[in-house]
Amino acid sequence: MISLGKKPKLSFKVDALVDGKVQNLPFSDLIDGPTIVSVYMRNNTSACDKQAAELGKSEKVIGKQGFKIIALSRDTCASHLKYAAKHGFKFVLVSDPEDQFAQAVDGIVEKSMYGKKYLGPARAAYLFGADGKLIGLVPKVEAAAHGQQLLATIAALK
Repeated sequence: MISLGKKPKLSFKVDALVDGKVQNLPFSDLIDGPTIVSVYMRNNTSACDKQAAELGKSEKVIGKQGFKIIALSRDTCASHLKYAAKHGFKFVLVSDPEDQFAQAVDGIVEKSMYGKKYLGPARAAYLFGADGKLIGLVPKVEAAAHGQQLLATIAALK
């Protein structure tokens, strides 16, 4: 994974659900201040739903700490639209089916499902400063405690 203090190249284009509208823009445009990027695998799956719900519950407190939230998965923005409506999520949801973000932050890891090994993005959270440099990292997200993990990471920055 990328080291703290590094500024990854995030100029690749993505589709993102921002304020209820789908936009195609460079990922770097989404990091316009202190930002948390929380990577999860897929909408409407047990652990991922817990992770996203924790983001939703903690969004106001995290916002008071000066951070905005971006949740990123391989899902399409059409799926994100339904997902956000179903759960009432207000934070930005990014579609990254080609794992461009994970590649940029060296977050591709080996995984295993039903005995088969494959590569995919790490379930992790990345905290960026306003300048786009990585200032904090949660290398292994605990879905049911994700909000507390993020708040502890933010507190450790101060």
